[in-house]
Amino acid sequence: MGTLNTKIIYRFLGITAIINGLFMFLAVPFSLYHNEPEKWGILNAAIITVFTGILLYFLNKPATTNIQKKEGYLIVTLGWLTLSFTGMLPYLLSGAIPNISDAFFETISGYSTTGSSILTDIENMPKGILFWRSATHWIGGMGIIVLTIAILPLLGIGGMQLFMAEAPGPSADKLHPRITDTAKRLYLIYVILTLVEFLLLKFAGMTWFDALNHAMATMSTGGFSTKSDSIAHYNSTPLIQYIIIFFMFVAGTNFVLTYFALKGKVQKVFKSEEFRYYLFGILGVSATVALLILFFQDPNLESILTDPKVFGETESAIRHALFMVTSIVTTTGFVSADFTMWNFFATGIFFALFFTGGSAGSTSGGVKVVRHIIMLKNSFLEFKKALHPNAIIPVRYDGKTVHQTIVFNILSFFIIYMLIFIISSVILTLFGLDFLSALGASASSLGNIGPAIGSVSPVDNFAHLSNSAKWFCSFLMLIGRLELFTVLILFTPFFWRKN
Repeated sequence: MGTLNTKIIYRFLGITAIINGLFMFLAVPFSLYHNEPEKWGILNAAIITVFTGILLYFLNKPATTNIQKKEGYLIVTLGWLTLSFTGMLPYLLSGAIPNISDAFFETISGYSTTGSSILTDIENMPKGILFWRSATHWIGGMGIIVLTIAILPLLGIGGMQLFMAEAPGPSADKLHPRITDTAKRLYLIYVILTLVEFLLLKFAGMTWFDALNHAMATMSTGGFSTKSDSIAHYNSTPLIQYIIIFFMFVAGTNFVLTYFALKGKVQKVFKSEEFRYYLFGILGVSATVALLILFFQDPNLESILTDPKVFGETESAIRHALFMVTSIVTTTGFVSADFTMWNFFATGIFFALFFTGGSAGSTSGGVKVVRHIIMLKNSFLEFKKALHPNAIIPVRYDGKTVHQTIVFNILSFFIIYMLIFIISSVILTLFGLDFLSALGASASSLGNIGPAIGSVSPVDNFAHLSNSAKWFCSFLMLIGRLELFTVLILFTPFFWRKN
């Protein structure tokens, strides 16, 4: 591929830092309004970040603006590290999170939309810091690189390679032939949906500040809340929880399908195999979990239709089951109840859901539904081929033949994903976690989920982890968010060969 174009890489990192710093400035008014002393720390962080970005941009004028695959992978991975190292400055300089390990963990958990936290008293955190915390979700949700692509025409740089490295999931659907127009449409949908959810949550009873933060955290499938109890704080207001369920579901849907739905082409949405599996999978698992909750709480269900008290319990069971299943599948990580307290079978179901993920082309993390569909179809075909060894039977998805290269890529992804999960679980036990907690922390970090099992359950957090464990989980969040290959390829010797 030739020599790396390092100047184009540094220039992109500069753009990333500038945009990140500009978002930091948005947090300052919240601190000013509440007269918080932390405003100076946030303001200084914003100035430092923007100034650093300007230096990187103007001191690196590349001879050519072409981005090859090597540069694309480096820009995406280093871009996320740039986001994380500059993004922790508001926490450090304001004194809100003085420990570097904690600040970096909270920051990368935000940008990767994992939602795992080390904060124990969220309500007493400064408002400016809480807004910045949610903003890291919103920035990371669609990817700062896609945002960068949307403004590239102003810079005279083409960015197809960046989009391919950054876009979540194996979907290569395009809304428009030009990649910059695709990015703009994606962000427009993202902004509109965030605004609509903000207004609905405000109408449903949240304060304007809480509504804004939860809207940003929902549409990014992030999970940071302004309440220590997460969405369980609003258990007395079911409407709020139903609104969040709907927008979590939308955020976990392929944004291309959302675009078609907004254009009135609903039939295209239901023609998607992935969407049908995603929708009916969530409904089916939620129904199962709701029954488990009801049987666990009250084995006598004869009076459900006649006793108002029991009917209320039924609605609550359905709502909490639907909320938590949607939250885990979409990797949002909001919590309305502690699923580990329902029963062991329900906990087992949720642990299995850690490995599903939302739709490709959504803001969700995890393995993604489409990969599971293709792996299952390929497995069934292997049974057919065992009976008919000479038959040529291709894997078909959405009525089209899936190229064998894509099937191999998906199988490789899943094998590497599970291998990393197993090895990471063992490594976390070396850092002091019991085995159940290590399994939970590993699956949660790699899948960008948030709540897990063991000592990192929905009612606990990651504050008790050692600094080493926090850095390791941060690395898992990064590779999980960037779909493994984007980061791991940088550790291979052939990536750095000049050929």
